[in-house]
Amino acid sequence: MVVANSSVADKITLDSFDSNSGSRWVFISDQVMGGISTGELTFRSEAGETYAHMVGTVSTENNGGFIQFRRTPVEAISKNSTGVFLRAKGNNQRYFIHVRTKWTKLPWQYYQSAFYVTNTWQEFRLPLATFEPSSSLMPKSPSPKSLTSIGVVAFGRDHTANIQVGEIGFY
Repeated sequence: MVVANSSVADKITLDSFDSNSGSRWVFISDQVMGGISTGELTFRSEAGETYAHMVGTVSTENNGGFIQFRRTPVEAISKNSTGVFLRAKGNNQRYFIHVRTKWTKLPWQYYQSAFYVTNTWQEFRLPLATFEPSSSLMPKSPSPKSLTSIGVVAFGRDHTANIQVGEIGFY
């Protein structure tokens, strides 16, 4: 369900993680390529706040190093969107948003932008122009009209992941 946020006209909510969100998001770990990272994704409600909750252990052993939850397709984006926003909290760690486009055909191709969560809810705005490509053969930044998926990712180093996301979308 796509809902325009009435309090901030330039935001388009992709998901605010209601009871039906489990059919729109999938948990993926590096085990799909031989890694040993583990985790899970649940959808919760607490004190009137609904959110996605990803927990797990990220291990770089066996050429691994990620867990994520991803949504495909990304129907909420406007061709005029300039970035991704999310409201999140967690365990004082660095996480990433990964986006894929119609041009990222290989599983290891994506664009990423980092953000740091604390134990209090914060809103993050990540301009698409600052997303970094995973390969030098890709265009410098993703085009909003070509986005096909978005993921919240614990990536790249050995650590414990614990992140809650209450809302995600585009601006």
